[in-house]
Amino acid sequence: MHEVKMDRDVEFFVTPGAGEKLFGLLHYSQAVRIGNRVEISGQGGWDADLNVAESLEEEIVTAFDNVERTLATAGATWRDVVHVNSYHVLPAPELTYNAHNDVMTAQFRARLGDRAPIWTQTGVTALGLPEMRVEIRVTAIVDS
Repeated sequence: MHEVKMDRDVEFFVTPGAGEKLFGLLHYSQAVRIGNRVEISGQGGWDADLNVAESLEEEIVTAFDNVERTLATAGATWRDVVHVNSYHVLPAPELTYNAHNDVMTAQFRARLGDRAPIWTQTGVTALGLPEMRVEIRVTAIVDS
């Protein structure tokens, strides 16, 4: 874990692997902790070398894994999450969001149990890597 402290109340974190690579390429941190509040940058369904999973289901599950890993670097878990933003590349007009929603909902249930944070979905035309179809960003309140 790479930790960059700004002052005693604000700490920035860089997740090992992909986070370190993105820090070097684009100069941004993966998470910030201010007191008991943790905000993370959007996480895609990529591996440590920024290769995006081929299937939509695997990409979403891997993005959830990356959110979990990033939260952990800042001392939080999925159980601390209070807000989720997800960004979805708009499907072709003949498709629906059911494929996205089914996997997202299954992951929420598996990782959050009875907790149901607020969730905003946004359809977009492109994300940070051309092959990405999903990006997930969360806010957590530790010990909430």
